Amino acid sequence: MAWTLTQERRLPVIITARTISVFGSGVARVALSFGILALPGVTPVQLSIVLASQVAAQVTFVLIGGVIADRRSRGALLAVTDLLNFAAYATMAAMFLAGHVSIPALAILAGLSGLATALFSPAMTAVVPDLVEAERLQRANALLRIGANGAMVAGLACSGMMVARLGTGWALAVNAASFLVSAALTLSLGSIEKAHTRDAPGWRDLRDGWREFSSRQWLWIIVLQYSLVVAASNATIVVLGPLTAQRDLGGATTWSMIVGAQAVGTIAGAGIATRIRPARPVLIGALATLPIAFPMLLLGIRAPLWTIAGAMFVSGASSDVFLALWTTTLQRRVPPAALSRVSSYDWFGSLALASCGVFAAGPLASAFGSNIALIGCGAFSVLATSGAMLSPQVRTLGSESLKEDFL
Repeated sequence: MAWTLTQERRLPVIITARTISVFGSGVARVALSFGILALPGVTPVQLSIVLASQVAAQVTFVLIGGVIADRRSRGALLAVTDLLNFAAYATMAAMFLAGHVSIPALAILAGLSGLATALFSPAMTAVVPDLVEAERLQRANALLRIGANGAMVAGLACSGMMVARLGTGWALAVNAASFLVSAALTLSLGSIEKAHTRDAPGWRDLRDGWREFSSRQWLWIIVLQYSLVVAASNATIVVLGPLTAQRDLGGATTWSMIVGAQAVGTIAGAGIATRIRPARPVLIGALATLPIAFPMLLLGIRAPLWTIAGAMFVSGASSDVFLALWTTTLQRRVPPAALSRVSSYDWFGSLALASCGVFAAGPLASAFGSNIALIGCGAFSVLATSGAMLSPQVRTLGSESLKEDFL
């Protein structure tokens, strides 16, 4: 019998909660960057500091988040993270609406949002296997991503209009409200995970999680490769892209269209992920990150707008294929009691250089110009993916080998 959402009664609630919160995040993604750039006397370096604070908090606390998620109620933890994000963005909205915006205060609030994401990500990865059977995981992950990606498209499509007509404050208020609704939906489910209780101290949990993570060469190589790609991508999306759009492409509305094309691509990629079953998921996942470099290079050479948008679409589709395959592989092969901790090391590795990329983007743009910085980011991303191909395990490890390795 074909699987439908109604067979897993709790999954639609999680999909709905995630979809609503991601819609708000899509609105805030453009609103915060252009709201900061619109402040009198703000420099690219200050923009980098505020937005990098969020990523830095994610890196700092994500390992702790993995330990907590393997010890406590993951469903309750998801709701707590939504409430933390609500507090952060509601305060930002109030600052912009009142006309009293402080860069240091924005950096602190962005850090609070980063803390919430650090706690959320490992818990979310581990919740899905508690909702569906192993053979349904890839489809469940893809459906979650279709909902979230569709919401991101809608949020990005609305963001430029909201900033232009209502202002940054109201756009951020929409994001805050989305997290409040998401928290209420998640709390309505009660306990949604199997119990994994241990008496070991937290440092031992971290050590055991590291052993699970580091014992698989293909795993840490791909995490290292992806961390370099994420650094270049974050520098582009968060800082260099908005700077280039403001100077050459017409500002917030045009940039929201460009990142909206990427979001539409992620919907297509998630749809593809519901159907494919590659014999070598690690290799396909690594290769799928290569198109992420294309928009950086096209922005750097001042290509026509339609080519940049097209490259962003392809980038979004390929990255979502990677994420669906990668998440499913972890969920199927890592023991459930350790899944959040292993996921936290995955997130830590992937995000470790992201804050460096965002911090460096502003100074690099000031020193060399945003176009040269964008070309450098694209080349860096291509080199990272090419380096991962040097690993025999990445090139040859197949589905059956993965099964034997984990089980």
